[in-house]
Amino acid sequence: MDIQVWSDVVCPWCYLGKTRLEKAIAQFPGEVTVTYRAYQLDPSPVPAPMRTKDALAAKFGGHERADEMFAHVTSVAAGDGLHLDFDRSIAANTFDAHRLIAWAAGQDRQADMLDALQRAHFTDGIDIGSRQALAQVAGSIGLDRGAAFEYLASPAGTEAVNADLAEAHELGITSVPTFVIDGKYAIQGAQEPATILAALEEIARRETIDVVDIGQ
Repeated sequence: MDIQVWSDVVCPWCYLGKTRLEKAIAQFPGEVTVTYRAYQLDPSPVPAPMRTKDALAAKFGGHERADEMFAHVTSVAAGDGLHLDFDRSIAANTFDAHRLIAWAAGQDRQADMLDALQRAHFTDGIDIGSRQALAQVAGSIGLDRGAAFEYLASPAGTEAVNADLAEAHELGITSVPTFVIDGKYAIQGAQEPATILAALEEIARRETIDVVDIGQ
């Protein structure tokens, strides 16, 4: 089974969705490959480092509304063992972070890189819009920090990220996380692990029936 996951690094529901998907896959008896694809909730540049709280307060009508949103997702994430610290989180354009994930994918470390970036953003208060900071995050998981910085200083990975963004548009993806399974089925949102597992089992059942029908 092939699962393509469109997500953004600064999307808390994507962080939660990744954790829940991994829990579901751990209980799924079939063979699964997962590829993480780039999506940007907001492609506009961030002119100067600012707290995520301040950036979203301006976007969603004030700090009170933003705080309600943060409190809700923080509580839900805590139930899955994730610590979100929006008092430290720094707003960032994620294009370079997605390029770094593409670089790590070439070294079979895509999921590890995404994990590290999400933790850096949501827990450690690291500005993942900074190329120097991104290189440091790469180094934190044992990848070559200098090579990561050189990669980010070049245009490498730009086409790969743009291709992901274009495919998301073609598929009509407007919210993340979105899980596209075997190119035919979609699960949207950070569903509970049991819900994801049930969907994977149903898809596997359908695909088995299809194979049998073709064989007959």
